[in-house]
Amino acid sequence: MRAGHIARLRAAGIARLRAGGVALAALLGLCAGPLAAQTSDLTSESAFRVCADPAAYPFSDREETGYENRIAALFAEKLGLPLEYYWFPMATGFIRKTLGEDRCDVVMGYAQGHELVLNTNHYLTSAYVIVTRTDSPLSAVDTLSDPALKSARIGTVAGTPPASHLARNGLMGQVEGYQLMVDSRHDSPSAQMIADLEAGRIDAALLWGPIGGALAHDAQVPLTVTPLIKETLPPRLFYRITMGVRQGEMVWKRELNSLIRRNQAQIDAILAEYGVPMLNDNGTALKDIP
Repeated sequence: MRAGHIARLRAAGIARLRAGGVALAALLGLCAGPLAAQTSDLTSESAFRVCADPAAYPFSDREETGYENRIAALFAEKLGLPLEYYWFPMATGFIRKTLGEDRCDVVMGYAQGHELVLNTNHYLTSAYVIVTRTDSPLSAVDTLSDPALKSARIGTVAGTPPASHLARNGLMGQVEGYQLMVDSRHDSPSAQMIADLEAGRIDAALLWGPIGGALAHDAQVPLTVTPLIKETLPPRLFYRITMGVRQGEMVWKRELNSLIRRNQAQIDAILAEYGVPMLNDNGTALKDIP
């Protein structure tokens, strides 16, 4: 479906630390800057205005090929409104410069529970994954304490939760580190990690599930994506993903919650198309999708 996206990924980058690339910056609340008190009268009634990163596939990009673009298009259709984007790199100040300045009304993917935004109900629960070549003996590994990893070359993004688990298991000597904070318009540590895995320069890649799943789906060689749902010690490796709106906009939040509830099956279908691992609400097993 998207063979051309890998080349674009490597050129433009996807590094938003959404729990795995720079999207983790927004996802895990690394975007700094207070969001001033707002009221629901700031929400546009003439367009579905989305705040998005212009170079963050598989989440979003200017070509509107990411899964958040697809979900945004679905919601705009359901609302009977034109879809409008305000593009801004997902980095420090993202919320302040987008929702905070009333340039848009919703961030399509945000980790549950951070005070910078008012979270909707979650529409996705996912986890960090270990990605391996399908023809590798490591393809059966589903925990970071597996002895098979003792001699493996393991790629991980510096500063992300899996790094703590690797250190606990004495695996830091096997780690190939990739940068966390980059300009996603010019660099993509996650895409480079998958390229290194395909080329045999590393044996396993640890990535946020939506990133790892999409990149593996588009890879040139068969890759196996295994959610790390058996890790019981902190830091946790699964997160619930919501949409984010301005603090105080309860009416808008409830309207989005209703859209999520009524269209969850279509949202799931979009996520599945991109290879996104979907888990149950507790992050303990793959989601049962009809």
